[in-house]
Amino acid sequence: MRILLLCHSFNSLSQRLFTALRDDGHELSVELDIADNVTDEAIDLFRPDVLIAPFLKRRIAESTWRRLPCLIVHPGPPGDRGPSALDWAVMRQRTSWGVTVLQATAEFDAGPVLAHAGFAMRLGTKASLYRREVSRAAVGAVREALQRLSVPPAETPAEPPAGVDGWQPLMRQTDRAIDWRRDDSETILRHLRAADGFPGVAATLFGQPAHLFDAHPANAATRTRAAGLGQPGDVIARRGPGVLLRTVDGAIWIGHVRRAAAQADGLTLKLATTRAFAAESAALPEWPAPLERPADGPESDWDELRYEEFGPTDGTGARVGWLEFAFHNGAMSTRQCQRLRDTLRELRQRPTKVLLLAGGPDFFSNGIHLHDIEAAAPEMGLTTGDSAADASWRNIQAMDDAALELLTLTDRLTIAVLRGNAGAGGCFLALAADQVWAHAGVVQNPHYKNMGNLYGSEYWTYTLPQRVGAAQARAITQGRLPIGAAEARRIGLLDAVLGEESAELTAQARQRALELAAAPDLAERIATKAAQRATDEATKPLQRHRDEELQRMHRNFYGFDPSYHVARHYFVHRKPHAWTPRHLAVHR
Repeated sequence: MRILLLCHSFNSLSQRLFTALRDDGHELSVELDIADNVTDEAIDLFRPDVLIAPFLKRRIAESTWRRLPCLIVHPGPPGDRGPSALDWAVMRQRTSWGVTVLQATAEFDAGPVLAHAGFAMRLGTKASLYRREVSRAAVGAVREALQRLSVPPAETPAEPPAGVDGWQPLMRQTDRAIDWRRDDSETILRHLRAADGFPGVAATLFGQPAHLFDAHPANAATRTRAAGLGQPGDVIARRGPGVLLRTVDGAIWIGHVRRAAAQADGLTLKLATTRAFAAESAALPEWPAPLERPADGPESDWDELRYEEFGPTDGTGARVGWLEFAFHNGAMSTRQCQRLRDTLRELRQRPTKVLLLAGGPDFFSNGIHLHDIEAAAPEMGLTTGDSAADASWRNIQAMDDAALELLTLTDRLTIAVLRGNAGAGGCFLALAADQVWAHAGVVQNPHYKNMGNLYGSEYWTYTLPQRVGAAQARAITQGRLPIGAAEARRIGLLDAVLGEESAELTAQARQRALELAAAPDLAERIATKAAQRATDEATKPLQRHRDEELQRMHRNFYGFDPSYHVARHYFVHRKPHAWTPRHLAVHR
């Protein structure tokens, strides 16, 4: 079928649908929801069989839905209606939820239901549930709806089960409000999870108004240590990007905030709490967490990086290392890149022969931290004597340093395990490993040009052509389109697709790593890897690849063309699109 995707922005769900439907053989084009007449023009140009709206913030015009079938993807079960479906589901602690595909009509979210899919709710943020469970269910439901459109069922389908909530209004800050004197930690976390990653929960931090994001429970030891320090709502310690707040029954970590606007133009940024409140945070005591700690149980605790080893303990076989770096939204600031680099250097001393790099649960990595870079722009007023160009230069150098540590780790096998999506420099950080594994739902964006024609670094000119060939490398970086796991495996970006979702991938990756570590040819494989690296270095040193890439990046950051700085500014401040990029709107 010819399918036009109409969306407010080309977000994670839209990209997941785009890659899945393209793999199914459909012909797709994308139009951003800018104006009704723009949508009508797109229909005239593309002549789609059906329009699918995976992410809209307003109704489809009657003139549009009367022209052709328009399918709305709603992140709620049949009967649920309204703009804050997932927010209310998280807030009310629903144990099950779903996705409904319905046909657009005059009444909001009330057209005929063509398909629906349910899923069990886990304890996670709204944003995480949307990227994982909602996106996976949406793909299945949209496929079923398209089948129903192309081959109508012989019998009228049974009415779907009615939703328990019906119409729900837009959730407002009054619904999300936290009472620090009365609400326990679980209540506070529930409110924060229902507002992550937009719009956050309005609160007061260090005596100043801010919106809170990226909340994590403190473990038993931290809660005990926090007892008696300050009053509920007070900030009492810091760790990595976050700060620890007292609650009536313990404490919680807040990793990111958006400070209230001080400028007349109202521009603010979501930043690490210790970045947004740098002076205030610096005065707090630091309560670090050990790098090597369990993932679950009373000894687990929140931090950006976590390492563990598993495998034989009796000396009969090689052990495996597992390194997580769960950076918020996959963005890696200079500080975070340096921390990953230093951790990789530390792990060189560990007696493992297989190292798994697992990134975070929702994102492997998305490359340099655009919000952190924007904060260095003089107009933001957060720093003095700095610039966004200088911050960009520091960040890409630090990103390259982390990739270099991985590329030169030649005494063991390294495997990037993509539990979540990867974009830009994050894709090429993964390619610095010997192998890349992912699950079927992962979407990659292995290109930079969408961010103001960035050239990119992370040694991509070495790793990408080596994997896919020079011609395919050019097509990938110039095409600027998301790539699903099936296609990535076909063209060589992935070495294996394991399972349908993150939990299956994790289990299978750990088992495969143990098998690799126990394989009789392990030493031979490592020796072959080291020899190949030496040959490649003699042919063209990694430093030359880096210098050539950074020469182009220097022009992006400091040259006369401001495209990168303009694109970054529009991206981090969520400014509306004036037109749909032509690599998406192929009908144009």
